[in-house]
Amino acid sequence: MKRKLFSPIALACCFIVFAAFVFADLGGKWTGVIKTPDGNDLQVSYNFKVDGDKLTGTAESPAGQVTVDDGKVTGDTFSFKVTVDGNDYPHSGKVYADSCGLDIDFGGQKIHTTLKRAPADK
Repeated sequence: MKRKLFSPIALACCFIVFAAFVFADLGGKWTGVIKTPDGNDLQVSYNFKVDGDKLTGTAESPAGQVTVDDGKVTGDTFSFKVTVDGNDYPHSGKVYADSCGLDIDFGGQKIHTTLKRAPADK
């Protein structure tokens, strides 16, 4: 009897741990490199804040800092836009336990990059 009860409980615990990794929290600082359509590498950092399904924050590069606008989180996917010099750049992505896959629309050209969670400041 104990063995029959143990298996479903162990399975449920494994599922909870797996779900925690799959639906990792997007909030916090993420960094990476974007390969722009003209071939340049652009160091970027994003500082995301999540409130329910609303995503806000900032994006920063050597060119300066801009706000994250029209952000939305749905499960493990998210979307937002940033505006640079009057041009909107839609972003969409998926969050994983230790990284984010990010797709950026540069005026019709799609760029994909991976962001890593930045280490916490001490």
